Amino acid sequence: MARFLMIVWGLSYAIHLSAQEDLLSLLQEQVTTEYTSAIFKTSRIINGHSIENTPRGIVDIKISHRFGFINNGVYDFFGLDGATIRIGGDFGITDRISVGIGRSSLEKMYDTYGKIRLLKQSSGKRKIPIGVSYIGSVSINTLKFEDPEASNLFQSRLFYSHQLLIARKFNEDFSVQIMPTVVHRNLVQTHSEKHDVLAFGIGGRQKLSKRMSLNLEYYYVLPDQLAERYKNSLSLGFDIETGGHVFQLHFTNSTSMVYKGFITETVGDWLDGGIHFGFNLSRVFTYSRK
Repeated sequence: MARFLMIVWGLSYAIHLSAQEDLLSLLQEQVTTEYTSAIFKTSRIINGHSIENTPRGIVDIKISHRFGFINNGVYDFFGLDGATIRIGGDFGITDRISVGIGRSSLEKMYDTYGKIRLLKQSSGKRKIPIGVSYIGSVSINTLKFEDPEASNLFQSRLFYSHQLLIARKFNEDFSVQIMPTVVHRNLVQTHSEKHDVLAFGIGGRQKLSKRMSLNLEYYYVLPDQLAERYKNSLSLGFDIETGGHVFQLHFTNSTSMVYKGFITETVGDWLDGGIHFGFNLSRVFTYSRK
């Protein structure tokens, strides 16, 4: 009987300690703030930026490549004979601020950007349901002038974009981002086109395994701003993480890899085979350990 009572007392004491630990754990969660990480795997969804920043002291070298349109057929080996490429670097200034620069073969375009994190999704003591970042970019077309005698040559080649990145990670596998965007073009091709173009983007990430995810990105341009031949940008792809690299393999109807291009100058039609196969390759290096 005494042994039985000792066993009962021991179990009761263990249950009591477990309950105390659970209560302490709950209290600890309430007095600390847990910040959400890895909403997306890298700083790009496909063509456009994700809410992720390049960390402080890190440079992220990105090589982006788009083959030709698939509907070019066998003669062009379904687009593999053609190529558009962008090479750039993203630099982490602080954990909230990153900058970048790149150069594209299309229109010999140079672009630069700055990104700042305004809000970070968190739970616990400080609950913030979404993350918010702002990104501003400038790009310049450096093709040779068709008419060297024209005036205002430099200003006519500049393009600007402003974008809010509003993202939420719903669980460990699923994230969504919305992207209200303004693109300003100093020069447009026709009088019917707008210099300031308003667009609304949406992107998503669904993890398929520990190192692979499915990504989707779509930009809707509000009506009566572009010429009729231009389409909305739609892209679908996969992220594959391999150690220090992230491979992004995708299909997109956009040729350009800068905001001015893929938002306002997409001509590919998914229903007609106007699709590029392409990839982004990301490799990070540490340039400062401070």
